[in-house]
Amino acid sequence: MAGVCGGDPRFLSPPGDQVLGPALGSVVTLNCTAWAAFGPHCSLPSIHWQKDGQLLDNRSHYRLQDDSWVSANWSEAFVSSVLGVTLTGAEDYGAFSCSIWNISSPSFTLWKAGPAGHVAAVLASLLVLLALLLAALLYVKCRLNVLLWYQDTHGELEMNDGKLYDAYVSHSDCPEDRKFVHFILKPQLERRGGYKLLLDDRDLLPHAEPSADLLVSLSRCRRLVIVLSDAFLGQAWCSHSFREGLCRLLELTRRPIFITFEGQRRDPVHPALRLLRQHRHLVTLLLWKPGSVTPSSNFWKELQLALPRKVLYRATAAGDPQTQLQDDRDPMLIVGGRAPEARALELDPDPEGDLGVRGPVFADPLAPPQASGGTLGEGRSSEVDVSDLGSRNYSARTDFYCLVSEDDV
Repeated sequence: MAGVCGGDPRFLSPPGDQVLGPALGSVVTLNCTAWAAFGPHCSLPSIHWQKDGQLLDNRSHYRLQDDSWVSANWSEAFVSSVLGVTLTGAEDYGAFSCSIWNISSPSFTLWKAGPAGHVAAVLASLLVLLALLLAALLYVKCRLNVLLWYQDTHGELEMNDGKLYDAYVSHSDCPEDRKFVHFILKPQLERRGGYKLLLDDRDLLPHAEPSADLLVSLSRCRRLVIVLSDAFLGQAWCSHSFREGLCRLLELTRRPIFITFEGQRRDPVHPALRLLRQHRHLVTLLLWKPGSVTPSSNFWKELQLALPRKVLYRATAAGDPQTQLQDDRDPMLIVGGRAPEARALELDPDPEGDLGVRGPVFADPLAPPQASGGTLGEGRSSEVDVSDLGSRNYSARTDFYCLVSEDDV
């Protein structure tokens, strides 16, 4: 019977030697579980813990939980002991093992991990933070460029819609606004951007309903651009009935564009400006700053995003694509029923009256055969340039005249 009670135990945990590297200040739980031979007259086996080959006498420094039970046929006893080790210093590390009847189990080796264990985690966190900062910087710097690329590649094509102009520009009739529109806004959009503008310095929506001329002009343009200068906001209707005017504009055109100026007013809470800020989801509100005059500034990019998508045409394209697609030809300037030879004009003779002259890209590259119709003046053949008729504002010119042939006289 004594041999039965003193048989070799079978350790279930740990199954083998284990090496652990817990951090200083943590609590490690070590589990020792075994089966031992048992008989009716045997006492329950007990588990003893050793550290570095010595018994653990200081039970107050460790947490110990023992458990045991006997099988149904009283042939084996199941014993378990869980040791909790609080690592408060370097002396708490070492080799721990448990023993039953002086038979030791595999060991738990606790070693102190050096500070280099956190270097990888810290470096990974710094790399993630740096990547997020770089992504945010790229979003701020390149957001408009990416949106412009997407618009030029996959944007909506607003062509064959019966519109003759890309934008209707409304401004007050003061010298400052005229200079801004004719010498800054118009050259940038027409010459560099290739847009066609219709300029108007009359009151856009005064107290009454919109006039027939205004309705016709807006129906011929794809967008509406309003220059909200001090002179424009100084009008009486901007202070008293701007809300009604804005409601009419939203009915007449899609997402109107308002251009404001930085530091233009001492009173920044003008009713019109406050109303526009409250309805940013319905309008496009742009701010002109001192540095916006640069062609690569964000102002021009945001304005281009608000304007229709422009289609790039090859240099061999004949005439103005906008006017050709809509067959916009003035019969009074076509002699003999045939289009005259186109010429590439380089200078704008009248920057305030003429809304821009197309360059060579919009000119007819090939000279048509000589017209067999009537002649002009003293028997000279017809050489009238109609390549830029769709961009001329005849209401602002007072020095043009009508060309007729001798047959008409």
